[in-house]
Amino acid sequence: MRDRRRVLLSRIRWMLALFLLGLVLSGLTAFPLEGEISLVARWFGVSEEVPPAAYGGVQRWIATVHQGIRDTHARYPFMAYGTDWLAFAHLVIAVAFIGPLCDPVRNLWVLSFGLIACVLVVPVALICGPIRGIPWYHQLVDCSFGVAGFIPLWFCRKWACELEVGGKLVTRPE
Repeated sequence: MRDRRRVLLSRIRWMLALFLLGLVLSGLTAFPLEGEISLVARWFGVSEEVPPAAYGGVQRWIATVHQGIRDTHARYPFMAYGTDWLAFAHLVIAVAFIGPLCDPVRNLWVLSFGLIACVLVVPVALICGPIRGIPWYHQLVDCSFGVAGFIPLWFCRKWACELEVGGKLVTRPE
């Protein structure tokens, strides 16, 4: 039984570490948007000199986003402050998951919070996406982040519940 507990705790910690890494990376990448979209545009063969309408499909979307971010930063640099706060929010949410990383049973509520947040990604993407003119395929990419986060958190919560026996914390050595 003690070995099973150790295995579950190890699995939880590995999955949460990967989840935390994803949150931190998505947070950090929200800071340098203009540089990142320029890099993506180069990878997809999108030139700044060619108008977005000259492209099709994904290239058109990348060219549109590239132009939008470039123009917004040039004329209204303060707008990037909003994505700075988005980045900060990702990092703060990551900090919340340190609790379950240390003691998943005591911090079961954080895992439940994460599951709810992951589920809510889908309706937000599917409601706000069309309102903001986001292409369908990009809305699906956004939805995939909710699904990708839900799966490890679901397992972590399931395993954390298994670690809790009769309300007794079993994550600490006896």
